[in-house]
Amino acid sequence: MTITQLEYVVAVATYKSFVAAAEKCFVTQPTLSMQIQKLEDELGVKVFDRNKHPIAVTDMGAIIVEQAQIALAQCEKINELIQAQQKTIAGSFRFAAIPTVAPNILPALLDNFSKAYPDMKLQVNEMETNQIIKALRNNEIDAALLSTPLEEKGIKEYPLFYEPFVGYFSKGEPALKKRMIEPEDISLDRIWLLNEGHCMRNQIINLCSDQIQKLQSERPYRYESSNVETLRKMVEKNGGMAILPELATLEFNEDQIEQIRYFELPEPVREISLVTSSYFVKDSVLQSLMDEILKLIPEKMRVQKKNRKVLRIQSAKL
Repeated sequence: MTITQLEYVVAVATYKSFVAAAEKCFVTQPTLSMQIQKLEDELGVKVFDRNKHPIAVTDMGAIIVEQAQIALAQCEKINELIQAQQKTIAGSFRFAAIPTVAPNILPALLDNFSKAYPDMKLQVNEMETNQIIKALRNNEIDAALLSTPLEEKGIKEYPLFYEPFVGYFSKGEPALKKRMIEPEDISLDRIWLLNEGHCMRNQIINLCSDQIQKLQSERPYRYESSNVETLRKMVEKNGGMAILPELATLEFNEDQIEQIRYFELPEPVREISLVTSSYFVKDSVLQSLMDEILKLIPEKMRVQKKNRKVLRIQSAKL
């Protein structure tokens, strides 16, 4: 039994295809198939049912695949222990962030992290929540920054901060007459939303009303954005309002700040976490990444006072 054989087994179990697994492992399909066959012969059991399409894992194969994942993680842990002993952070790290977080964190994070850890190469992508979960399970990324809780089996969550939602209103909206707002102050027929697929869209719908789609149908036209910045511009150019994450408003000018209203307690917030697969072992890199992210976050979001009342908006599974 070899580490390479275990890698091939996990790849086939992940992609349900010998061809796809071979491509991901950068070997020919016959080579991968031969090595898995050798392993099955050595163990005396079938790991995969090749008569099914896509390829299925046998009952005993499922146990073997899980143990293979543990063994590969422990092998990778050796490099982690060496780096910890030498107090070095080096290598590559595949990282993702959801689109409603990325613009407010990634620009400064990438610059700061590269200066603090010049021997570590970050490979960064923006992904929606469902894409991130799939990529973590397929070992295509190491970690991601997104809204939690996910409550997904095999996924570890490391909460970092709680980001409040705020209302951003066009000039003349009645809600601007109030110092603070409540969900009832949101004009459901005049709200701008993100496209389907964004977890923040679902959080806003949960906050406001199940009737939001019906109310919006009375508009002369309907537009849904793929990013928070476009929501701001739609409010300013076309009226109405949007609910924005607070970090997206930190660089607003004085006129824009006047159009922001915070919610009465309990204020709606979203939990932002780093997430990894349960087999992740690069603890020193993860801790370094957490430290650099938290440097960019206002203290009030990082530290939850015991008496602070918040309304955590559930992140929908997508």
